[in-house]
Formats: sequence, C-alpha cells, structure tokens
Amino acid sequence: MAFPLSSATFSHKLSFNVSIPSFTSKQSFLSTHLPFPLTSPRPLRPIFAKNSILEFTDRLDVPTMACIPTQDHGLRKVESIIAAILIFVQISSPLPIVAWDSMSISPAKAVLYSPDTKVPRTGELALRKAIPANTNMKAIQDSLEDISYLLRIPQRKPYGTMEGNVKKALKIAIDEKESILATLPPDLKEKGSTLYASLIDGKGGLQALLQCVKDKDPDKVSVGLASSLDTVAELELLQAPGLSFLLPEQYLKYPRLVGRGIIEFTIERGDGSAFSPEAGGEPRKTATIQVVIDGYSTPLTSGNFAKLVIDGAYDGAKLNLVNQAILSDNKNIGYSLPLEIKPSGQFEPLYRTTLNVQDGELPVLPLSVYGAVAMAHSETSDEYSSPYQFFFYLYDKRSAGLGGLAFDEGQFSVFGYITAGREVLSQIKTGDIIQSAKLVEGRDRLILPDES
Repeated sequence: MAFPLSSATFSHKLSFNVSIPSFTSKQSFLSTHLPFPLTSPRPLRPIFAKNSILEFTDRLDVPTMACIPTQDHGLRKVESIIAAILIFVQISSPLPIVAWDSMSISPAKAVLYSPDTKVPRTGELALRKAIPANTNMKAIQDSLEDISYLLRIPQRKPYGTMEGNVKKALKIAIDEKESILATLPPDLKEKGSTLYASLIDGKGGLQALLQCVKDKDPDKVSVGLASSLDTVAELELLQAPGLSFLLPEQYLKYPRLVGRGIIEFTIERGDGSAFSPEAGGEPRKTATIQVVIDGYSTPLTSGNFAKLVIDGAYDGAKLNLVNQAILSDNKNIGYSLPLEIKPSGQFEPLYRTTLNVQDGELPVLPLSVYGAVAMAHSETSDEYSSPYQFFFYLYDKRSAGLGGLAFDEGQFSVFGYITAGREVLSQIKTGDIIQSAKLVEGRDRLILPDES
C-alpha cells in the first residue's frame, strides 16, 4: 500500500531594522540589539526607503539603531558599519538573501506563499464551489465567497468592499432573473422560484445581508453570509443537470455517480468502550458520520464507492489511525480505478495524473480540509486508486506547507467531505469498526455498467 503523508517543517522569520535618522548633535553612538540568532533560516527582504533608511522588513521588529552626526565622514562610517553587518548576516545565515532577486518568484508560487491562498477550508465550501451551475449563479456565489475571506482580516475589516460585493451579487440576481430561472428543469420551476425570492428578500437573503454589512457587525455578517450562500447552493443544485462533461469512452464500463450522494457511517469501538457524549447527552456505544460524495467532480470514484456501500463492502471494516489519516483496511474487491482529480478552473477531471501545486494547479476538491474523504493509492501504481481502501483526512494547519496546503495536495482522488460528525474523528482509534455504511441519498444518480 502506497500512502505517503508528509510532515511539515517550520522556519522562523527574521526582522532586521537599521535606521539613520537626522541629528544635529555632534555626539555619535551606535546601539545594536540582536535578540535572535543570526542563523535564522527565514530570508531577509530588503526595501530601500527615502531619507537614507535601509529597512529589512518582516513580521518581527528588532530595535537596532545607528545615530551619527550629519558630517560626510560620519555617514561614510555608518555606511561601512552597515555593509559589515550585512556581510556578517549573509555569512552567518544558512540561506541567501533571496529578496535581492524577488522578481524571480513566479506568480503561481507567489500565490502559494501567501497565507491567504483561496483554497476552501471547509467541506461545505468546497462542495458549494464544485456545483456546475450557470454563469450568473457562479458570479453571485464568487462575489459572496470573497466576503468570507475579507472577514478573516483582523481588526478593521473592509466593510466598504463587502458592501460592494453584496450589491454586485444583488444586481446580478435582479438583472439576470430570467436567465437564472430559465435553467431550472420544468418540474423544479416552482421550488426554484421560491428559493430565488428567498435569496433576494428572505430573512437570510441578500437584502438582509446588505443591512448586516452596513451595521458593521462581523458576527451578523458571518451568519447572514452563510444563510445566503446556503440558498445559492440549493438553487445551483436544482440547476445542475448532471455531469457537465462526457466521460472518456474507456471509463464507461465503471459505475458512475452523476450528481451528489450522502453516505452515513455508523462507527463502534473495537474495545467495546463508548464515544464521548454529545452536548448534554449520554456516552454512546456508536457514533455517526455523514459524508457527501461529489459525482460532479469525481463521477468514477464516487460511483465505485457508492456501489461498494450498497453491496455492504464496508460493513464490519476495521479502521486504522495512520499519521494524519484514518484509513480503512484493504480488501481486493471493487474496480481498479484511475486516479481522478478535477483541477480548479477546468471543465472535466484529469485521469491517472497528479497535480503540481508548485505550478499553481489546485483541485476543485482539496485534500487540505479536515474531514476530506479520499481513496488510497493502488498498491501497484500511484496513477491508480485502490479499488476499496479509503481514508478520512485529518488536516492540521500546523503540519501543512505553503499557503496552508497539505504536502499531499493534488496527489489523491478526493471525492467527498464529512458534513456531520466531524467531532467523532478525533476520538477514533486503531481497531475501531465501521458497523455499517449506507447510501441514504443519491441512489437515483448512480449508474451501473449494466444500466448504461
């Protein structure tokens, strides 16, 4: 079984400030404070400012001060001191001062270096973004999703920008009403019209969200935003006709899921002990986990998994806690599937191909989410997924790489997320058992080979 899950290493930022303020005094002094080792592995980022201020900026400010008379010979002396300090830092540091050539960093890598990399951090958000809805609904969703990132900004939040985003979404919703409702199937027109009205003027609609933003209450904005996005997702799911692409002919022999499905796992302790109680409840002999699987992005992987669940293949399966994952045991049943990953911004999945996040390739269904569900690799090739073995991913930002991405991002077929019962994951131990797994929704969207 090939199942690499890497660990992270961390480095610490170095900050070094050297200022040359203007003084009229004829006295001179040099005061240097270095409360850190000069061998810090984080790079220096030089910025040259006006008034003869050389500043090496970073997150930490180290008070270093050089004050001299304004005579020419004094300036030359300080310049020599600065040059000597720079040479000493360069020799002492294990890394070069890379920022001298900062323009060499590619835009893709710059995105990944940013702590604000826009990868969905919850299963609900990832599943929303994966719905193949019409362009107007996606424009509304994108405008609202941006607000969730703006809410992460500490202290003074950009409420003006948020207000602009809500007004943009509202304008699209009103101006493109006919286009939005025209994409609904005839039997869902009435339900879609009700959802549309709720999106505009409902209690959790865009008008109410706009007022929350104007009130500058971040908690109310967060609640109102979640309500509006839920309504958007419901409307998009009504619009989604099934797969928005054609599967390669050689894969039509596999089971496939042409939409969403919900699977309910019942977990029991291998040693007979109980799970911790829910709020105000009693200790439980079993715990329930609900997973939404996404056939829009991974029709083959989701279809194979759904069929195995229907066949009872996971009933009684043992679980193993391995590194950052809860891994099911392995059995030689099911179909040998090609690795299936849909890149963000693409219309169809890639098969037997991993993504290179260093080049800016990110999946629609990221692994970097606590409770992501994915297939393990085949024992014979990383280009194929295991026909049976899957895992729940225990994402931990402290063990992630650049931009908060898991080191294994883009390497596995992620096909769903836990949407209820995530708190159970931290209690699962090696030897615990899947008492049962049931497909509670989506059987009508599962196409089996003999039905195609």
